Amino acid sequence: MSAEVRALGSYVQAYLICPRQVWLMSRQICPDEDNVYLELGRLIGAQAYGRERKEVRLEHLSIDLVRRGDRDFVVGEVKKSSRAREAARMQLAFYLYELREMGIEAEGELLFPEERRRERLILDDSLARQVEELKVRVLALIYRDQPPPPEKIQFCGKCAYAEFCWA
Repeated sequence: MSAEVRALGSYVQAYLICPRQVWLMSRQICPDEDNVYLELGRLIGAQAYGRERKEVRLEHLSIDLVRRGDRDFVVGEVKKSSRAREAARMQLAFYLYELREMGIEAEGELLFPEERRRERLILDDSLARQVEELKVRVLALIYRDQPPPPEKIQFCGKCAYAEFCWA
């Protein structure tokens, strides 16, 4: 494993749901590309919020949406449902934290187009500390030689990596 591995937003989100998935992702092990839930997420991401600027890549960040707010940029994270809301919230907080480290102040919005919901997120000191701690845990996991053992959780039934755990 290279010494220049960085935490990614998708790792942060996945870590809070299934650490084993992060380890697999960090090894560029591809999920089942025919997984219907993976396709559904991509479709919703592509079709929702047509007037916004989508898929903005900045260094190691891959941000779903960016638009200009009243005073700052607004960064949006699109999810197909709020089922893993806390993990999505921390992924968005990670983006805001990393942007702040680059000198870019932004606000965040969690977007659930199928539920017609959006939630505003501001990176405060407490949330920034949570992100820092989470980054440390994610990187420690990535540097492990072996993945964590599979653990049956509520998300396994829709996971595109299920075959790596349960086949």
